[in-house]
Amino acid sequence: MSRHTYETGIIGNCAFLAHINKNTNVDWLCWPKFDSTFIFGGLLDKKKGGEFSIRPEGEYTSEQHYLENTNVLITEISPKSGGKYRITDFAPRFYQHQRYYKPLMLIRKIEAIEGSPRVIVKCEPVSEYGAVKLNVNRGSNHIQYLGGEENMRLTTNIPISYVFDEQAFVLNETKYLALTYGEPLEAALISTADRFLAETIQYWRTWIKHSSIATYYQPFVIRSGLALKIHQFEDTGAIIAASTTSLPESPGSGRNWDYRYCWLRDTYYVITALNHIGHFEEMEKYFSYVTDISFSEDERYQPLYGITGKRKLVEEILTDLDGYMGNQPVRIGNQAYEHIQNDIYGQVMISLLPLYTDHRFVFSERKDSVRWIESLLNKIDRTIDEKDAGIWEFRNMANIHCYSNLFQWAGASAAEKMARTIDNKELIDKAIELKERAAAHIESCYDPVRKVYTNSAGSSNLDASTLQLIMMNYLDPESQKAKDHLLALEKELRTPNGLFYRYLYTDDFGKPKTTFLICAFWYVEALASVGRLDDAQREFANLLQYSNHLLLFSEDVDEQDGSQWGNFPQAYSHVGLMNAAYRIAMKLDRPIFL
Repeated sequence: MSRHTYETGIIGNCAFLAHINKNTNVDWLCWPKFDSTFIFGGLLDKKKGGEFSIRPEGEYTSEQHYLENTNVLITEISPKSGGKYRITDFAPRFYQHQRYYKPLMLIRKIEAIEGSPRVIVKCEPVSEYGAVKLNVNRGSNHIQYLGGEENMRLTTNIPISYVFDEQAFVLNETKYLALTYGEPLEAALISTADRFLAETIQYWRTWIKHSSIATYYQPFVIRSGLALKIHQFEDTGAIIAASTTSLPESPGSGRNWDYRYCWLRDTYYVITALNHIGHFEEMEKYFSYVTDISFSEDERYQPLYGITGKRKLVEEILTDLDGYMGNQPVRIGNQAYEHIQNDIYGQVMISLLPLYTDHRFVFSERKDSVRWIESLLNKIDRTIDEKDAGIWEFRNMANIHCYSNLFQWAGASAAEKMARTIDNKELIDKAIELKERAAAHIESCYDPVRKVYTNSAGSSNLDASTLQLIMMNYLDPESQKAKDHLLALEKELRTPNGLFYRYLYTDDFGKPKTTFLICAFWYVEALASVGRLDDAQREFANLLQYSNHLLLFSEDVDEQDGSQWGNFPQAYSHVGLMNAAYRIAMKLDRPIFL
């Protein structure tokens, strides 16, 4: 049985993300924002998704790697007919004029490595998710694509006729392709592209040098950090769950979701991961995004928002797209924005705790502290006794979920710390009262016979999200209760190959067929927390085999054959890896390099 993996790498500059296939095609690129229409969407439809490829004539083999410690991607093509060439793909990003330069510009540099290979360049962007074919205008050294939201331009030193007619030509000198959105490249192509490349390489390598990453499986943590970084939309600070939509959790499952949005639930885990590698700037931008939303919401938070804070993310099905490997439906928007998910108030509270405890923030200047903490505590107060859709966003099932109340407990605990920092007795008392109420709900999920916390009150079902009871220190990791809870979850949800199911009960779409990768990393963290360090290291090392050829991880993994499924790469999976590696490194007392 062959293992399915995603054959793409990602490049990005915190304004856009693109997926480059091993076959040279740009399989996915949304412009002007992460959640805009795709310009290239071959991932979801080979015919209607457009194409941007640099292929040889005839058969070939392909290899792909990143330039070390960068988000610059190299694809090397070896045609069967002889010769060899390299494509360097990157999204320019560097510091210039006291700000980051991150244009909507994709640059592709093509170099012959051996012989004189013949290549065919095809560039055919689309708009409106493939429904609109663009008008193509030919210039002297460029091609314009008109009819989308903005004009696009391909500037190149390849003879325009060859690109226009998709005609093969001999690669006897280095060629460049710069595709721009809105603003054309009004500068010398070759020298500009080479300067942008050098500056971009320098930027990424400096970013990594300024990271504090332990020696424990460092290459994986570095790649995860680089991947996570380009999932942040720097303009607002939002971090998306994934750059893709509708990649199925398993073939034929119908679990095809749009992940190009910012989930408040992920906030705590993401900020923790960034904090672990010492990246303060990204945390600060993310804080700004979350606090903007926090102050603009009077009653309830939504589970997720658009990257500009947009609230209505109406879900539509695009019936005229084939879907990934024929898997429909293709969805844009996400109906989960309407859900009641009550863990998010606590998630926001604990994620913003560093504003009051991390002295890199000047918290004495926060004039809005009392109002803000009080507002969030009131939200917890109003929702703490409610049934909700839970972490897994059940569409037709509501319960008193252990996980939701755990994060309300954690949120109230964080509020107590903040209230003590600003010395507000009234808020301290309110936070303690809410902690006790949340704890009572959590305890209503405890099964004393099986010595395990179930997913919800009155249920016998187990759920990987309750691993967090250990990591959040609700259960003392040293206690027998924590160890028994972990053993029970492990017995039921761990697979023979070391993966972990979210749960095994039936939901709105039946029983899940694939494992959820972040749950496996949570399992590793829980093992380390309770002192089973050898087990944690073994399980962590085992999980690394489930990456693709570029150390990128998907959302879901098939237990039977190790195939990658779900949206890709999944920021949550990379965050899980980073946090698990950090916890093990701390237990091993491995050095952190600053």
